[in-house]
Amino acid sequence: MSVTIILVAAFSYFMGSITGAYYVVKWKKDIDLRSYKSGNVGATNAGRLLGREGFLLTLFIDFCKVILTLWLTESLFMEEKLLLINAYALLFGHLFPPQLNFKGGKGVVVFLSITLYIAPVSFIMFSLIVGFLSLTKLPYTQCGFISMSSIPITALMLYDSLLVPISLLGLLIIIIVAHIQPKRRMEETI
Repeated sequence: MSVTIILVAAFSYFMGSITGAYYVVKWKKDIDLRSYKSGNVGATNAGRLLGREGFLLTLFIDFCKVILTLWLTESLFMEEKLLLINAYALLFGHLFPPQLNFKGGKGVVVFLSITLYIAPVSFIMFSLIVGFLSLTKLPYTQCGFISMSSIPITALMLYDSLLVPISLLGLLIIIIVAHIQPKRRMEETI
């Protein structure tokens, strides 16, 4: 079993490290996205450079890598713990891709794709809340984080096991930390 865990985690980390935004911008404009605007290799920064097409193409690539990897793991092993290990490895691969010197995206699309696959009802609740909050004057980042905080809560209400809600909470905390860290680094350089 431990060899299986290592192989699944390694494969998932590799898949997670395929950062859609970086490759889309490199392909479309032959530019290193890390040197543009925020320097982040995420969908938002790709959208800043390429517009809606770049944003949507990045979403599609990041969504597909997550769904394909989770589906393969579930199909081959049918074990919840392996699926959740897979989810963490995917996220860490996205955040720390070795080919980009371990400076990847912030993982929001990866987290939401994981949620859609593992806890679809929690994703639906997130979508409803973000839709409602988008009608307010809150910035979209705040709307997103408030809405994402509903994911582990709804999972807690829906699952008999604590494993899925606690795992989703852990993934969410990692996403929050990933968003806080770059701001601190930027403040330190000023």
